[in-house]
Amino acid sequence: MLQIRKSNTRGKADHGWLNSMHTFSFANYYDPRYVSFGPLRVINEDRVQGGQGFGTHSHSNMEIISYVLGGALEHKDSMGTGSVLRYGDVQRMSAGSGVSHSEFNHSADEAVHFLQIWLFPDQENIAPSYQETHFARDTKRGQLRLIASRDGRDGSLLIHQDANIYATILDGDDRVHVPLAPRRGAYVQVARGQLQVNGITLEAGDALQISDEAQVTLENGNDAEVIVFELPL
Repeated sequence: MLQIRKSNTRGKADHGWLNSMHTFSFANYYDPRYVSFGPLRVINEDRVQGGQGFGTHSHSNMEIISYVLGGALEHKDSMGTGSVLRYGDVQRMSAGSGVSHSEFNHSADEAVHFLQIWLFPDQENIAPSYQETHFARDTKRGQLRLIASRDGRDGSLLIHQDANIYATILDGDDRVHVPLAPRRGAYVQVARGQLQVNGITLEAGDALQISDEAQVTLENGNDAEVIVFELPL
């Protein structure tokens, strides 16, 4: 089954300093049709104006991933971690038994653009932890690059969930496939550009929810950057 989520149907939050598009119900946006997909709970596309950001706040029992698309995202947390993330950097924070953090635009005048992703963990109240890795553009071009997995294989970030998260950049004749085992599904989020997924044309901000299919096929890209979540259902 294929379910399209068009960009302009997402929840919207415009706070002036923050423009956020919510794929799933989040904060003041609620739609019972879009609460989660398997363990995937949040995909927010955030744009934060220069010098602004999210003050210190707390999370628990959530796997939180930030995928930076442009600008510089500054992170600080109660574990003593501090970093500035730029395009190609991906951050994983396992909130576990509880962690506080802040996220700010490191630049005074340039907006930062990133995807904020949350997944439910498969075990609760673990010790909080942090990890970040840079995935060069060339490692994603024309191929699937595993960026997060349960076992941290192939240099991916380690997440506490039986999920595989891939990033890819496709153009022209590039084509990639993700096989889906029984009781596994996929969620494809287009970060930029255009492509076809299982024959359906998707634009930047669009997504496709996939279940009861044997595989996911991504092709006919036009400078498309895409995140693919392969998940238990």
